[in-house]
Amino acid sequence: MKYKYILILLLVLLTTGASAQRTKKRGAAIETSQVVKNYQDSLRVLRQRLDSVQRVNEALRTESDDGRFFRLFAPATFYHSGANKVLSLTPQTGDDVTDAVDATLLSIYMRRPDLIRSYESQLQQAGTLREDVNQQMTQQVELTEIAVPVPEEPVVETPVVVEIKKPNFWKFLFDGSLQFMQNYVSDNWYKGGESNYSAIGALTLELNYNDKDRVLFENKLETKLGFQTSRSDTVHKFKTNNDLLRLTSKLGLQAHKRWYYTLQLLAYTQFARGYKANDPFVYSDFMSPFKLNVGIGMEYKVEAMNKRLTGSLNFLPLSFNYIYVGREDLVTRNGISEGHHSTEDFGSQFTADLQWKISEQVLWKSRLYANTTYHRSLVEWENQFELKVSKYISANLFLYPRFDDSNAYDDDMGYFQFQEYSSLGLAYKF
Repeated sequence: MKYKYILILLLVLLTTGASAQRTKKRGAAIETSQVVKNYQDSLRVLRQRLDSVQRVNEALRTESDDGRFFRLFAPATFYHSGANKVLSLTPQTGDDVTDAVDATLLSIYMRRPDLIRSYESQLQQAGTLREDVNQQMTQQVELTEIAVPVPEEPVVETPVVVEIKKPNFWKFLFDGSLQFMQNYVSDNWYKGGESNYSAIGALTLELNYNDKDRVLFENKLETKLGFQTSRSDTVHKFKTNNDLLRLTSKLGLQAHKRWYYTLQLLAYTQFARGYKANDPFVYSDFMSPFKLNVGIGMEYKVEAMNKRLTGSLNFLPLSFNYIYVGREDLVTRNGISEGHHSTEDFGSQFTADLQWKISEQVLWKSRLYANTTYHRSLVEWENQFELKVSKYISANLFLYPRFDDSNAYDDDMGYFQFQEYSSLGLAYKF
């Protein structure tokens, strides 16, 4: 009996333990199924989020040039559309991309308001917003033909020849002209007068040296010879109306910029005999007179008005004058004592040679020469106005006032003299 009760007690204990184990297993099973359910729900939510991110990524990849995404990359700005969709009773929704952008911006507004720097109203005040930002943009690509590569040509090395030329400091100038003038007056012309013909030829040669450093050597030879005819002159068929043979040489050493120490030689005479109408007396001739002047002083080179006015001013405080007359009957007329053919003295001299290019067609050449020995004075002012008609045709107007108190005194003009002529003809220079 004793063992019977022990067996019954063991069975009760085993039954109770098994029941408790079943109850415990049942509770464990219930708890396990809830965890699995929660895990599955988490996976489902995560899958939805991943799908949403994937859709956005696909939209970004397929619509990389879509202007609807600009707000995500522009500086942080508060836009009204995101807040209106949340707070409005009747929200206006757009496409998926626009709604996603608004939701993203709204999340930024709530979490990081400190990043916002401007508002949509400020942008509207600054300027009108573009209305095409929600429209898809397409790139306009122009295709061009592929250029065929140019084959490279072989480089042929040629020897380099270095040629050294000695600089030429000499310069030669030539200026020549041949002018004509004709004047016809009928015998019954109410004012009188007579017909005449005249011609004048001029030739100027220059040979100049300039080493562009200190030395300047200039040489100019001027020649003029003109003839005229008149019916009233029964003694001479032709008479000279212009006669000049003059040589000017200057040697200069640069002192400062345009100033030069200068030694000048001036020599001049004429070619033919000089007559007056109906008068056989010879008033001048070759080497009658012949004048030579040598002076020392300073010269200034003129260059003004954009190089339209050029020339030189020569100041010679000390000059030597020599006069020679070959014809015996002209000795006293040139200030030489009777029985002599020459005379010399000292004095001062000033010479101005200027050339002004007034226009492309008009040129003015002027020469002012003044010499005094403090006993006699000589002033000559030559003015030539040259009008260029064409390349080889020109017209000249020559005005030549002169003062010389070594000649005989004239009752009308005193010691003043004047010569003028105008002409038209050929001209050439180089």
